[in-house]
Amino acid sequence: MNEKKMDIRALLQEGGTFFFDGAMGTYYADLPEREQVRCEEANLLHAAEIMGIHRAYLEAGAMALKTNTYGLSEDFAFSHTVAGETMLRAGCRLAKNAAADYDALVFGDIGPAPDGGAFSPAECYIRQAELFLDEGITHFLVETLSTDDGIADFARHVRRRCPEAFIIISYAVGYDGVTRDGILGQALYDRTRAIPEVDVTGFNCGSGPHHLLKFLRTLKTDGAPMIVMPNAGNPTVICRKTVYHGTPEYFTEKMLQIAALPGAVILGGCCGTTPEHISALRRAVEAQPPVRVRVAERAAEEPVRRADPNPFWEKLETGKRVIAVELDPPVDDEIDFFVDGVRVLRDAGADAVTIADCPIGRPRADSSILAAKIRRELGVEPLPHMTCRDRNLNATKALLLGLSIEGVHNVLLVTGDPIPSENRDEVKSVFNFNSRKLARFVTSLNETALRTPFRVFAALNVNAPNFRIQLEMAQEKEAAGVAGFLTQPVLSPEAVENLQLARQTLSGKLLGGIFPVVSHRNALFLNNEIAGIRVSDDIIARYEGKDRAEAEALAVELSAQMAQTIAPYTDGLYFMTPFKRVALMERILKAL
Repeated sequence: MNEKKMDIRALLQEGGTFFFDGAMGTYYADLPEREQVRCEEANLLHAAEIMGIHRAYLEAGAMALKTNTYGLSEDFAFSHTVAGETMLRAGCRLAKNAAADYDALVFGDIGPAPDGGAFSPAECYIRQAELFLDEGITHFLVETLSTDDGIADFARHVRRRCPEAFIIISYAVGYDGVTRDGILGQALYDRTRAIPEVDVTGFNCGSGPHHLLKFLRTLKTDGAPMIVMPNAGNPTVICRKTVYHGTPEYFTEKMLQIAALPGAVILGGCCGTTPEHISALRRAVEAQPPVRVRVAERAAEEPVRRADPNPFWEKLETGKRVIAVELDPPVDDEIDFFVDGVRVLRDAGADAVTIADCPIGRPRADSSILAAKIRRELGVEPLPHMTCRDRNLNATKALLLGLSIEGVHNVLLVTGDPIPSENRDEVKSVFNFNSRKLARFVTSLNETALRTPFRVFAALNVNAPNFRIQLEMAQEKEAAGVAGFLTQPVLSPEAVENLQLARQTLSGKLLGGIFPVVSHRNALFLNNEIAGIRVSDDIIARYEGKDRAEAEALAVELSAQMAQTIAPYTDGLYFMTPFKRVALMERILKAL
């Protein structure tokens, strides 16, 4: 077992301040010719340098070291066990050897589990914990998390295996107090504090000391011990290298204010912090012990939020059926057809016009800008689609704020079609998150930055071969804040049955999708080339041999019939306009 004299529990109970080290990764990357060497691999290739960094932090006054293992979660999530285990064990031994002469603790450092791993987040964390325990390390820091997935299972497992284990869980929030997965820092704090096996919860990375201090002043806590380890400041990129300019003096000034907050008793640094930052921090805290503000003194009144009206959602909420019609944005800057089409649909009875976001991955006029335009100029309620494909989280937030300013308060969130293969070498897909994470982010934005909340809609594929999986995903979306679903076209008996099942399973509003098939060739194309659409053989057969006029008359008839068939299972209808045939949509709406 790890030989140690210090007892962190006793220190915290006595009201003392506990000091962690600073950043290993950025400190190591600043060494000559080391920027391109994986930090954890240096446990094997450059052990003396890692040992030197550990000792520098201990000399600076750190009471605990983090093992140089932060980046190994990816190895353990994707089964690269041998290499990951070798680096982890080497990291444990280096940290223990460095700490032995300083009466310092060693914490097994675990970074966030990546998405899409062969192992779940809990399994990823537990696999590493078993190795740490085997190396005699009983203190754990799982840090820089954007979600609490797997944390409860991890903590319970560690506590069963090692009752004396000390477990710290730390989250990374941005300037707005939201993680990159779109979860409120407050929600993560509350949920993690409720896990009895977790000793301490807090925050690190994502922000410099100024913004983390600003967030922590809004955090509602019960005064329990909290870990706070901000970055040195805001990074800049110089010659392709990330550089932190935050000085030890500035860092310490802000950290003294953080140390005065309720529970902020475990302090340290993340990206960009050096032994000089930790030394300055400890000297300042010991010279001027913080007078912590009591929780009751920090209570603040909630701001008054004056919400804008949302006619489309209000109609749904009162139980009235709605009609949304999709009209694709133009491929150039010629807008007259689109604006005229929206006006026709409005006058024909559409409650909202939905606008696709670069459908099938090809560029068109921006759906959000068009949404703002038609609402402002035509008084039409828009429902812009927003994909995860072309924007990162910052760009998405900026766009959502702009939409809210323009009075657009309904959005349809979809993952988005991939960039067509012939363009992938020239145009890169972003895919910073999926539609569930984006919904969670918008929900967080509703709670932190908006006086009028967005009503979030999502897609539901009623034509999926395994519809049960679609329903499970839809339930996850509802848990993330999705209020309603627009379905793929219902053009088969199987789709009708799936819609019935959705009505029984989901609590959100359902708008049944209707696509007017306009020809026999169109039916075959939809069946063979458009993902998520299934046209029944009976419908295909009915279009055979019909000219344009006859096919359009059949489209009106079948669309009206389908609208009547799915009415008991839906709260409204979602029409998709084929080939700019606005006049056909007008006929269908009047037929209804």
